[in-house]
Amino acid sequence: MVKKLFINELTDIIDGKIVGANDYFKGVDFSGKFDFLAHARKGDIVIRHKVNGKGIEIAANNEAASFITQNPDDDALETAKKLNFPLIVVDKIELANAFAIKWVFDNFDKDSKRVAITGTNGKSTTSDMVYHILKSSGAHVLTNTDARSEFNTLIDPMVPKMIYEEVEKNGPLDYAVIEVSEVQGWLNDIMENHAYLMTDAINPDVGIITNVTMDHIGLVNSIEDVLRETSGLARALKKGTLILNKDDPLVSKIEANDGVNKLFFSMDKDNAEHNVVFDTERELVLVDNKEILTIDELPFNTSHFIQDTLAAIAATLSLNIPLNEVINGVKTYKSLKRRFVKLYDNPLIYDDFAHNPDGIKSTVYSGYKLLSDNGKLWIVDAIRGSRGETLNRLNADALAQVIKKIHSEDSRKINLILSSSIDVVDHLNVVTDSERTVFFDMLDKDDIDYVHYDNLVDALKYVVKSAKSDDLILLLGAQGMDPAEDLLKNIIKN
Repeated sequence: MVKKLFINELTDIIDGKIVGANDYFKGVDFSGKFDFLAHARKGDIVIRHKVNGKGIEIAANNEAASFITQNPDDDALETAKKLNFPLIVVDKIELANAFAIKWVFDNFDKDSKRVAITGTNGKSTTSDMVYHILKSSGAHVLTNTDARSEFNTLIDPMVPKMIYEEVEKNGPLDYAVIEVSEVQGWLNDIMENHAYLMTDAINPDVGIITNVTMDHIGLVNSIEDVLRETSGLARALKKGTLILNKDDPLVSKIEANDGVNKLFFSMDKDNAEHNVVFDTERELVLVDNKEILTIDELPFNTSHFIQDTLAAIAATLSLNIPLNEVINGVKTYKSLKRRFVKLYDNPLIYDDFAHNPDGIKSTVYSGYKLLSDNGKLWIVDAIRGSRGETLNRLNADALAQVIKKIHSEDSRKINLILSSSIDVVDHLNVVTDSERTVFFDMLDKDDIDYVHYDNLVDALKYVVKSAKSDDLILLLGAQGMDPAEDLLKNIIKN
């Protein structure tokens, strides 16, 4: 039986204030489900960052029990009073979402084992691989990771909604694998301690930190800020195992709480004892110095994705999944969309979500390593729109650095094509004039040649027409490159 949650108790926990009724709407009992306004039904509680009077009317018409918001319009307050509808106003909506996660686990899925994953890069692939290994072992498992990273922010009730509905439909979970944003914000304001709050709510048995590099410029201003936010996962982990990237100098120094085991993954065979490592010379995965997989048996053969694989192996072994089932899960894993996915042969075309400096450098160099002896490298990069000058300056510098690194080893020309993707992005991802200018300026400063197209489709047409069969085309970027695969189908077909 679900524990009864009184509205005054809920309001106190999330530091809110009630406007309208002091009890659930029309005395209805709370169903136990937190949901979105569009989906809420009788007895549900809606969590939404903003609401106007119309939203309150919709909630009341659907007989929602209550509505939690951080930014109510004046007419929302007036409508709540008029309809005698309980509107809970909070200063930090993240407290409500964290409570919703904790509530659904405590009341509907208290016996599941849980994994929380955070870090600047690699968390989606790691989460998805952990999910796949567990699922392929026969377990009932859920994850919030998806290819477009729409469900991993934890700034809305999606995760508690997913858990509630999955348990209601198919029974209790064996495992829940939850991806947690390392840095989170809303309208250019940081939600401080996001990783800590959400990890504390999840109460995981295994926590993973993949790496710490600069991203989310504007929300954070230094690598120290990123480290502080990301390491919140470790501070919140009270049991089980903390898995860390030994090769990241910042992550490797993160401390675990008393009673929490610490396990490392690494690309350095000298770290093999009691850890999960990849021996780059013999191209083998080692667990406690025991050979378990060759590079040909891995779903990826590029270094940053091998690291994700090592983290997933460490996590599932920490959950006592038999080694043979872990190995089978790794061998049968298929990557998320846009995670260094090969789209075509002749020429080779790889598509990757790389959208910050570290991801760009790793992905470009990995692509170069796959280049044939007679081929040339073509990079098509979508400039990040509406993310500010600083991040775009850093991204352009990362491109310049990795291109110069490759040129120090190889004299072949690298063809760089940029796009503002104005034909495919929405209003939240428009490249501003200043962002485009700083991007160009950084490349010009390092004498990096490039061409730019306003439209992504034109950039793709150019590279498909220009590249030879032995060449390799690398597609980079976030929202501005998301439609590339579909565009390419039409371009190549025609």
